[in-house]
Amino acid sequence: MNTFLFSRTRRVGPGVLSIAASSVLLAACAVGPEYQAPQAELPAQWDGAAAESAPGGSGVETAAVQTRWWGEFGDPLLVELVERASAANLDVQLAALRVAQSRAQRDIVAGNRAPNVAAVGSYQRQRQSELGSGTRLVDAIGAPADQRAAIIDVLSEPHDVFQAGFDASWELDLWGRVQRAVESANATLAASREDLHAAQLSLIAEVARVYFELRGVQEQLRIARDDVQASETALQLAESRAQGGLVTQLDVSSQRARLADARAQLPRLEHQQARLMNALALLLAEEPGALEQRLAAAPAQPRVPAIVSIGVPSQIARRRPDIRGAESRLQAATAEVGVAVADLYPRITLTAGFMSEALHAGDLGEWAARQWHVGPSLHLPIFEGGRRRSVVELRKLQQQEAAVSYQRTVLRAWHEIEDALDAYAAEQRRHRELLVAVASSRDAYEIATLHYQHGMTNFLVPLDAQRTMLQSERALAESRTAMATHLVSLYKALGGGWELADEHAAAAMR
Repeated sequence: MNTFLFSRTRRVGPGVLSIAASSVLLAACAVGPEYQAPQAELPAQWDGAAAESAPGGSGVETAAVQTRWWGEFGDPLLVELVERASAANLDVQLAALRVAQSRAQRDIVAGNRAPNVAAVGSYQRQRQSELGSGTRLVDAIGAPADQRAAIIDVLSEPHDVFQAGFDASWELDLWGRVQRAVESANATLAASREDLHAAQLSLIAEVARVYFELRGVQEQLRIARDDVQASETALQLAESRAQGGLVTQLDVSSQRARLADARAQLPRLEHQQARLMNALALLLAEEPGALEQRLAAAPAQPRVPAIVSIGVPSQIARRRPDIRGAESRLQAATAEVGVAVADLYPRITLTAGFMSEALHAGDLGEWAARQWHVGPSLHLPIFEGGRRRSVVELRKLQQQEAAVSYQRTVLRAWHEIEDALDAYAAEQRRHRELLVAVASSRDAYEIATLHYQHGMTNFLVPLDAQRTMLQSERALAESRTAMATHLVSLYKALGGGWELADEHAAAAMR
């Protein structure tokens, strides 16, 4: 509460009004650098988009990136898992809460632009000292010596004091300090939104990657179980032929070893399957084993879209949330320079207050009980050991750091996209060759088995042919998984999918 009391009533002079009017006009002036959006240095086209075609399709195109790219794989279960994870994932909920905190912080800073008005009131039972400063007042007014003691007794009698009124203050934003602080808070809020988008994008990509790896392991399990079944049949055949003297015991021992090796693959693959199922459950904020029944169905092979839309480089700076977040942080750092520069200049605050004071509560409404004050106050830093100028220098260095961080983020995005395009193209070439290898190895195995059954060759020939065929089938299954996961990495690098965060942000904060 302001405590200035006037000894006499004064009207607000024209000087005060002039100062207030001039201050309001100056409030439009904001010191510090004006933010200029940086230009992302990106190529005219992606080198890796050079013309590696998807199997059976026409490869990549520069159309806009699919916002819900996970639906392009044609797997309804994957779509369901992505939707559930986006609504329930705990990391996304934390990012959404940080957005809410940034919004509240922004409102706190923006509140400094408005005047502060507070109602005040008090009641005190008080007594003045008979030996304190009040005796000087009695002596100053020249009270007769025979009345001095009586006057002091009256002044020191306990009495009630009632007060009621209001105080108001408003800092004139002469140099744009508050304006720059609001700009910084707005940019920080935008950066926290991009962090939410980045968390959502990473989550979607992780769900898709783990899901495809799970389906790949399940396909490997299917191949391994087929291998065990085929090896058991082959062992029975070898034992039967050995009993008839058609083959030696070497064939039986070789096939028994082959069967044991095939069975040995199952525990490792089953462990990988359980681990990946639990990883998906964690992403969906579910307890371990919660998705086991849902994911135990026969695995569907990933259907890679025939055409992949990758957009053009100029769109990446607007799509990738890490680039957008880095730009917002640069804007916040630029505004903080203005806040620090404004602290070098004087602050003027307009204050006003009205108070009614009386010794009896019933007299608070009397006109004679009023007291008031109005006028500007000035705060001018003179000497602080260079602290404020050091703060300005610090803020400038932080702005430079944010600018370099933005450039690094853009360059890293460029590399990630090119690496993802190259990896996807290379896996496409590998996949095409593996399709030929699988078809040829199956033909070779069928021919070798037929020759063995007719006694035209020994047991090692179909055994080697079977081993080659199974290796090719495993490699083809791994290639399908790798091609799908490389495509997931490409979509993530292109910044597609974060739009889902806006749809689930409110649900995630609940």
